[in-house]
Amino acid sequence: MEASVKHRRVSSFQVVLYLLLVLSLLLSACGAAATPAAEVAAPAATEAPKVEAAAPAPTDTPVPPAAEPTVAPVPEVDPMMTVYGEMLPEGALPYDEQVYKTACSITRNETTADFMVSVYQRYCGLDNAFTLSLVDLDKDFNVIPMAADSWEASADGLTWTFQIRPGLMWNDGTPVTAHDWVATYRYSATPESAWDFAWFYSGVIKNWDEIIAGELPVEELGVVAVDDATLAITTYNPFPPLPGMMKFAWPLQAAALEAHGPLYNNDPATSVSMGRWKLVSLEPGKGSVLEANEKYTGPNPLKLKRMEVTYMDVSTEFAAFQKGEVSQIAYESLTPADFDLVMADPVLSQNYLRHFGDFRTDYLLFDTFNPPFNDINVRKAFAHAVDRESIVASVLGEVKGLAAYAFLMPGFPSSSAKGELNEYQNYDCDLAKQHLADAGFASGADFPAQELWLRNEGPAMQAVYQGVAASISACLGVQIEVSNKDGKVYMDALNAEPTGITFGAVSYGMDYLDPSNMLGIFVSTGRHSWKNDEFDRLIREATPLVSDPALRDQMFRDAEKILVDNVGSVFINHRWQGTLFQPNVMGDGFRTPDSNGITAWHWGNDWVWGDVYLVK
Repeated sequence: MEASVKHRRVSSFQVVLYLLLVLSLLLSACGAAATPAAEVAAPAATEAPKVEAAAPAPTDTPVPPAAEPTVAPVPEVDPMMTVYGEMLPEGALPYDEQVYKTACSITRNETTADFMVSVYQRYCGLDNAFTLSLVDLDKDFNVIPMAADSWEASADGLTWTFQIRPGLMWNDGTPVTAHDWVATYRYSATPESAWDFAWFYSGVIKNWDEIIAGELPVEELGVVAVDDATLAITTYNPFPPLPGMMKFAWPLQAAALEAHGPLYNNDPATSVSMGRWKLVSLEPGKGSVLEANEKYTGPNPLKLKRMEVTYMDVSTEFAAFQKGEVSQIAYESLTPADFDLVMADPVLSQNYLRHFGDFRTDYLLFDTFNPPFNDINVRKAFAHAVDRESIVASVLGEVKGLAAYAFLMPGFPSSSAKGELNEYQNYDCDLAKQHLADAGFASGADFPAQELWLRNEGPAMQAVYQGVAASISACLGVQIEVSNKDGKVYMDALNAEPTGITFGAVSYGMDYLDPSNMLGIFVSTGRHSWKNDEFDRLIREATPLVSDPALRDQMFRDAEKILVDNVGSVFINHRWQGTLFQPNVMGDGFRTPDSNGITAWHWGNDWVWGDVYLVK
């Protein structure tokens, strides 16, 4: 009995002890974070409860705080470093202040940034900023590589092959290829595109004329991609000046042209550049902003960071320049009074850089296929009635103009630099009156009143042509009204078939340094309503001639004599052109003289943009 009682007492004690242990564990669990039921495994029925070891007692040794995460220091950008990682010249303003400012006339009628879309409606300051031509010109008008790094002619002289410079990229990350030029030229040759410079390649690029006329598909054009890096251009006949013509071979991007149409460069969202600039903003008639294309991979990268183009009335441009609001203005924006002020100022005069420009000549043109100018006596009367020496001297002065008696400016190849052709259009009022009388309009009687059209000329040239009209009227007794037309209105009329403008004034400058270019605009397939079979023959035979340079030169001289004597036009003025720069605009490309000693930014020197920078 005693034994059984003793056993029951021990069992009761163990139960109580077990219950106390379970209660202790439950109370401990109340102070801990709750654990989801699904994550707690039920203990095995036979598993003894586990007692965890107590945490070690704290000591007096301090515990270091957790280390802060390390952040790599951001390297400072040198304020004199360009976006291309190049250092600006000593004395330059910091890169953020390299902002070039240009003024543009608000009278311009503009639609595009690209030459191959429209020549006469390009946005001021934007024209061809987003692309590189195949070639460029150095200070002495020699052809140098640009988008093409080499070229050669085939043995028969009919095909020129251009190698595209390796590594050229569009800033959308795609490579520049020969296919971009093919797409561009096909677009410009398509009749529906109605390119306003289509005559330029007439008789030169194979099948151009037939495609323009709608007689052949555009795929037959003599511009093909041999491969991505090789462009081949085939001509109708051997054409030695072709590489020089490629100064104007600015391509559109084939992909953007297909996706967005020819005006894709009008919108920053679709604009694509392989040139030195990229488009930031464009407000037609107000202004635009360009910035350095940081993805540019061509030669002569920019030192400038930004260019701002502002439209203003041409009469206010010089005032804006005087206030420092623009970095440069062209000579066309200076009135005679402005120009006198510039020449009298010791600082401004040193920063007016005179140059040949594009050897530009101003002249009167006629519709010689219809009365009254179909009569050569009328044209000779007008030619001899212009006192060009007095007009040019009084309006332009010797720094801006040179009286013209022929088309080619002295200094241009094959020009009559010694005045050999002056007699055919010299000022002689008595002789002029005799010619008009021989035409049946003695003393101007019954001669129809004329409207002399100008092509959006600036103040200086407007004054010249007012003087020309006054000189003719005073000598011959004819009535002439001068009308300065919008550029597009003028060119649409000039290019209209079959006769263009009845009586107008215009200027023309070289596209490449060869007489075939300048004189070629007067061949019967050119833009003027004048035709002479012997003139056409001489130009067409002289142009491809490579074996006898002396004969070629003489043929061009003979052709110009015909043009002057037959009065295809009345020549008025050879333009000495120039640019007025702020004194802080620098660059070796235009602040050092050429081989003729002329210090200036010459026409065709697009590479100079990479040299321009502003000093303090």
